[in-house]
Amino acid sequence: MTTRRKMLTTSAQVAGKVAALMAAAGVLPTTAHAAWPQNAFEAKTMADAAKAFGGGAPTESKDITVTGPDIAENGAVVPVGCSTALPGVKRMMILVEKNPSVLAAAFDVSDAVDASFNTRVKMGQSSNVFAVAMMGDGKVLFAQKEIKVTLGGCGG
Repeated sequence: MTTRRKMLTTSAQVAGKVAALMAAAGVLPTTAHAAWPQNAFEAKTMADAAKAFGGGAPTESKDITVTGPDIAENGAVVPVGCSTALPGVKRMMILVEKNPSVLAAAFDVSDAVDASFNTRVKMGQSSNVFAVAMMGDGKVLFAQKEIKVTLGGCGG
Protein backbone atom coordinates (compact mmCIF):
# COMPACT_ATOMS: atom_id res chain seq x y z
CA MET A 1 0.00 0.00 0.00
CA THR A 2 1.34 3.44 -0.98
CA THR A 3 1.15 6.03 1.76
CA ARG A 4 0.98 9.74 1.24
CA ARG A 5 4.39 10.20 2.87
CA LYS A 6 6.03 7.62 0.58
CA MET A 7 4.48 9.21 -2.50
CA LEU A 8 5.69 12.69 -1.48
CA THR A 9 9.20 11.38 -0.78
CA THR A 10 9.35 9.63 -4.14
CA SER A 11 8.06 12.75 -5.94
CA ALA A 12 10.70 14.92 -4.27
CA GLN A 13 13.46 12.49 -5.28
CA VAL A 14 12.26 12.43 -8.89
CA ALA A 15 12.00 16.24 -8.99
CA GLY A 16 15.59 16.50 -7.68
CA LYS A 17 16.84 14.14 -10.40
CA VAL A 18 14.98 16.06 -13.12
CA ALA A 19 16.43 19.36 -11.86
CA ALA A 20 19.94 17.86 -11.85
CA LEU A 21 19.49 16.64 -15.44
CA MET A 22 18.18 20.04 -16.54
CA ALA A 23 21.13 21.80 -14.87
CA ALA A 24 23.60 19.43 -16.53
CA ALA A 25 21.97 20.14 -19.90
CA GLY A 26 22.22 23.89 -19.32
CA VAL A 27 18.46 24.36 -19.35
CA LEU A 28 18.12 25.96 -15.91
CA PRO A 29 18.79 29.71 -15.67
CA THR A 30 21.95 30.97 -14.02
CA THR A 31 21.72 32.87 -10.77
CA ALA A 32 20.59 36.46 -10.97
CA HIS A 33 23.77 37.72 -9.34
CA ALA A 34 25.90 36.61 -12.28
CA ALA A 35 23.59 38.06 -14.94
CA TRP A 36 22.47 41.28 -13.24
CA PRO A 37 25.18 43.56 -11.87
CA GLN A 38 24.06 45.52 -8.80
CA ASN A 39 25.24 48.85 -10.26
CA ALA A 40 22.73 48.42 -13.13
CA PHE A 41 19.92 48.89 -10.62
CA GLU A 42 21.63 51.98 -9.20
CA ALA A 43 22.26 53.62 -12.61
CA LYS A 44 20.97 57.16 -12.99
CA THR A 45 21.62 57.52 -16.76
CA MET A 46 21.36 55.39 -19.88
CA ALA A 47 25.14 55.43 -20.28
CA ASP A 48 25.61 54.18 -16.69
CA ALA A 49 23.11 51.34 -17.25
CA ALA A 50 24.81 50.31 -20.52
CA LYS A 51 28.23 50.42 -18.87
CA ALA A 52 26.98 48.26 -15.97
CA PHE A 53 26.07 45.55 -18.47
CA GLY A 54 29.41 45.86 -20.27
CA GLY A 55 28.25 47.97 -23.21
CA GLY A 56 29.79 50.99 -24.89
CA ALA A 57 28.48 54.51 -25.43
CA PRO A 58 24.82 54.57 -26.54
CA THR A 59 24.02 55.62 -30.12
CA GLU A 60 20.54 56.52 -31.40
CA SER A 61 19.24 54.15 -34.09
CA LYS A 62 16.17 54.04 -36.34
CA ASP A 63 16.37 50.21 -36.17
CA ILE A 64 15.20 50.23 -32.54
CA THR A 65 11.52 50.80 -31.70
CA VAL A 66 10.04 52.02 -28.43
CA THR A 67 6.26 51.96 -27.98
CA GLY A 68 4.01 53.51 -25.38
CA PRO A 69 1.17 55.98 -25.03
CA ASP A 70 1.71 59.68 -25.67
CA ILE A 71 -0.15 60.36 -22.42
CA ALA A 72 -0.39 57.90 -19.51
CA GLU A 73 -3.24 58.66 -17.12
CA ASN A 74 -1.77 56.49 -14.36
CA GLY A 75 2.02 56.41 -13.92
CA ALA A 76 1.77 53.23 -11.83
CA VAL A 77 0.98 51.07 -14.89
CA VAL A 78 2.35 52.51 -18.13
CA PRO A 79 2.38 50.00 -21.02
CA VAL A 80 5.68 50.19 -22.93
CA GLY A 81 7.49 48.02 -25.43
CA CYS A 82 10.81 47.67 -27.19
CA SER A 83 11.81 45.80 -30.33
CA THR A 84 14.31 45.46 -33.13
CA ALA A 85 14.87 43.17 -36.09
CA LEU A 86 18.66 43.63 -35.98
CA PRO A 87 20.72 40.42 -35.78
CA GLY A 88 23.16 39.98 -32.91
CA VAL A 89 21.09 41.53 -30.10
CA LYS A 90 22.03 40.08 -26.70
CA ARG A 91 19.88 42.21 -24.37
CA MET A 92 16.96 44.63 -24.66
CA MET A 93 16.29 47.17 -21.92
CA ILE A 94 13.59 49.70 -21.14
CA LEU A 95 14.83 52.78 -19.28
CA VAL A 96 12.81 55.64 -17.78
CA GLU A 97 14.95 58.77 -17.66
CA LYS A 98 13.38 60.56 -14.66
CA ASN A 99 12.76 57.53 -12.42
CA PRO A 100 14.96 57.18 -9.31
CA SER A 101 16.61 54.20 -11.04
CA VAL A 102 16.50 54.42 -14.84
CA LEU A 103 16.47 50.63 -15.40
CA ALA A 104 12.82 49.59 -15.63
CA ALA A 105 13.17 46.24 -17.45
CA ALA A 106 15.84 44.10 -19.10
CA PHE A 107 15.41 41.05 -21.30
CA ASP A 108 18.09 38.58 -22.41
CA VAL A 109 17.88 37.73 -26.10
CA SER A 110 19.18 34.67 -27.95
CA ASP A 111 18.76 33.32 -31.46
CA ALA A 112 15.66 31.48 -30.22
CA VAL A 113 14.02 34.67 -28.89
CA ASP A 114 12.62 37.56 -30.92
CA ALA A 115 13.90 40.91 -29.68
CA SER A 116 10.39 42.23 -29.05
CA PHE A 117 9.02 42.77 -25.54
CA ASN A 118 6.05 44.50 -23.91
CA THR A 119 5.59 45.21 -20.22
CA ARG A 120 4.22 47.78 -17.80
CA VAL A 121 6.45 50.18 -15.88
CA LYS A 122 6.04 52.73 -13.12
CA MET A 123 6.72 56.35 -13.95
CA GLY A 124 6.81 59.02 -11.28
CA GLN A 125 6.51 61.87 -13.78
CA SER A 126 6.53 62.71 -17.47
CA SER A 127 9.79 61.45 -18.93
CA ASN A 128 11.67 60.12 -21.92
CA VAL A 129 11.47 56.33 -22.18
CA PHE A 130 14.33 54.56 -23.93
CA ALA A 131 14.38 51.21 -25.71
CA VAL A 132 17.99 50.02 -25.63
CA ALA A 133 19.50 47.15 -27.62
CA MET A 134 22.86 45.77 -26.48
CA MET A 135 24.61 44.02 -29.34
CA GLY A 136 26.97 41.08 -29.17
CA ASP A 137 29.88 43.27 -30.30
CA GLY A 138 29.40 45.72 -27.38
CA LYS A 139 27.53 48.40 -29.33
CA VAL A 140 24.55 49.98 -27.57
CA LEU A 141 21.72 51.32 -29.73
CA PHE A 142 18.61 53.14 -28.54
CA ALA A 143 15.37 54.88 -29.46
CA GLN A 144 13.40 57.25 -27.27
CA LYS A 145 9.83 58.43 -26.80
CA GLU A 146 8.44 61.05 -24.45
CA ILE A 147 5.53 59.85 -22.34
CA LYS A 148 3.51 62.41 -20.39
CA VAL A 149 2.15 61.19 -17.05
CA THR A 150 -0.90 62.84 -15.48
CA LEU A 151 -0.88 60.85 -12.18
CA GLY A 152 2.53 59.78 -10.84
CA GLY A 153 3.22 56.19 -9.85
CA CYS A 154 6.57 56.29 -8.02
CA GLY A 155 6.09 57.25 -4.40
CA GLY A 156 3.88 60.25 -5.05
